Amino acid sequence: MRALAVLLCVLLGAGGAWLGARYLYDAPGPLPATRDVLVHHGDSAVVAASLQRGGVVQPGRWGRLAFQVAARLTRGDGALHAAEFAFPAHASLRETLSILRHAHPVQHPLTVPEGLTAMQIASLLRAAPFLAGDVPAIAEGSVLPQTISYEYGTSRAKLVARLQGMMTVALAKVWAEREPDPSVPDPQALLTLASMVERETATAAERPLVARVFLNRLRDHMRLQSDPTVIYAVTHGAQTGGTLADDAGGRAALTHADLSFVSPYNTYTVEGLPPGPICSPGLASLEAAAHPARSDAEYFVANGSGATSFATTLDAHNRNVALRRQGGK
Repeated sequence: MRALAVLLCVLLGAGGAWLGARYLYDAPGPLPATRDVLVHHGDSAVVAASLQRGGVVQPGRWGRLAFQVAARLTRGDGALHAAEFAFPAHASLRETLSILRHAHPVQHPLTVPEGLTAMQIASLLRAAPFLAGDVPAIAEGSVLPQTISYEYGTSRAKLVARLQGMMTVALAKVWAEREPDPSVPDPQALLTLASMVERETATAAERPLVARVFLNRLRDHMRLQSDPTVIYAVTHGAQTGGTLADDAGGRAALTHADLSFVSPYNTYTVEGLPPGPICSPGLASLEAAAHPARSDAEYFVANGSGATSFATTLDAHNRNVALRRQGGK
């Protein structure tokens, strides 16, 4: 009879312990709101310490012990991963362990806008949070403007390689489907033309027309006279705004000295395309360079109202320029 009583007490104690463990396993945790927490690599004690610092697991020795015991008892469900994870408010031990085993790490977005130079892209990457390592040398125009995502600790070199791989694929596809033109003999020339289109207009409908103007001028051995190429030359690729007032410390506009600046990129003094891209063009500008509009226009100028005026003769172009100046008074 005494043995039966002892057995009953043991069973009741074990049952109570099991119920208590189940309660602790599913009880709401201390996290007051959803939070991204970086979980460091190591054993369950290291993981528990990371979770306690993030407020996911109850503080103190017993909170750490409860996590470690729960992790050990459920180790058959899979290994715990070290990464940055998003934990919901009041995540229980069950939810926490499931996240550590099965959830995808937090993804941080990065947008590389169209028309940035390699120097500007490098600055953007250096300022991006949660990345590791230095920015490698970036060839001008080699990065496809895009929004991508990355995990905590991703190397900057890896992101550059991803963006460059995207440009390689995009340029190859656009080149394969292009309308051939003798002025654009290879993919690098197409990339260069697209970079000029990118910097000349942000209006989608105008990009194919701008590309056509440049191609018509190349055909007729006319200098391209593109302001953005001068800005690129004068600022050594550091800036790419529409005027030097935007990009060179408040100077009023391109001066005669700027237009005479000695550089192979200065299309006011050198005939033909520049020796390389002046920025990283987006896919729309690549497409415009590969599929230009049908037009005889050889001139264009911003009309001051956010659009561009195109002309087939110098006289018509000069009238457009005069109208622009009148509108600016």
